[in-house]
Amino acid sequence: MKNIRITVLLLMASFGGLMAQQDAQYTQYMYNTVSVNPAYAGSRGVLSITGLHRSQWVGLDGAPTTQTLNVHSPVSRRVGLGLSIVNDEIGNGTNQDTYFDAAFSYTIPTSDTGKLSFGLKAGGHLLNIDFNQLQNYSNEAGTFGLSNIDKKFSPNFGAGVYYHTEKFYAGLSVPNFLETEHFDTSGTSSSLAQERLNIYLITGYVFDLNPNLKFKPAGLLKAVSGAPLQIDLSANFMLREKVTLGVAYRWDAALSALVGFQISDQFMLGLAYDKETTELGNTSFNDGSFEFMLRYEFKSRYKNIIAPRFF
Repeated sequence: MKNIRITVLLLMASFGGLMAQQDAQYTQYMYNTVSVNPAYAGSRGVLSITGLHRSQWVGLDGAPTTQTLNVHSPVSRRVGLGLSIVNDEIGNGTNQDTYFDAAFSYTIPTSDTGKLSFGLKAGGHLLNIDFNQLQNYSNEAGTFGLSNIDKKFSPNFGAGVYYHTEKFYAGLSVPNFLETEHFDTSGTSSSLAQERLNIYLITGYVFDLNPNLKFKPAGLLKAVSGAPLQIDLSANFMLREKVTLGVAYRWDAALSALVGFQISDQFMLGLAYDKETTELGNTSFNDGSFEFMLRYEFKSRYKNIIAPRFF
């Protein structure tokens, strides 16, 4: 039954055509900003390396999994550079998307604490679709005239703007301006996959409740034509700059719990769990979604201690 369910979902997307394709989603988006906004590159003031793994709808065979790797650093007082790699897979290898982008940012001081950054990113996207991985439906795929796609390359370029002070941040970005269409056969109007323009808006503020406790509400809004508006709201508390505890809500989709550990000045570990609030979340074969994040930051040439930050 698990294989049938995920196969039906994949076939519906393939045969009917995707009206729009959303970028991969993250519950710990606050630690993964450079993936969606190139203006964030270098904003932490040190060389920062972050890896993240997401397993969605655990228990559902063939459910999506996502891995990201981000590296970014300032290279001068105003210029930052970064590299982002995202691998998104569904259906046990049936559909695999790999994105790789280089990011550039330029920062302008606007006040004693405020900084406004402009960012550009450029790279590519590799699409793999292997219908042979679909259980029980490989023959039917051939009947509909669908053929595999092997590492089809599409160029990417995007832009973003990011403003932050010591306590507040906001960013607006479009990670990919090109709307690439991948058609399965000529002479039909149905497309196998369509890359659509995604718009991201992020914001957050840090409140110092007392010397040992900080509170940060944050939000992310993601919009793409042909798909529902995605709104993520989160509330995190940082205790003694060592432990972060929080909850999050994805509008009409999921409730989440987050925990983070500042293991040392350089290492941070983050974990998140999502419980679907949709009908899919009430099924016995869906145990929720899990994320694992690990960040390492090199010490600055100018200071030996890295101050923990919420953003």
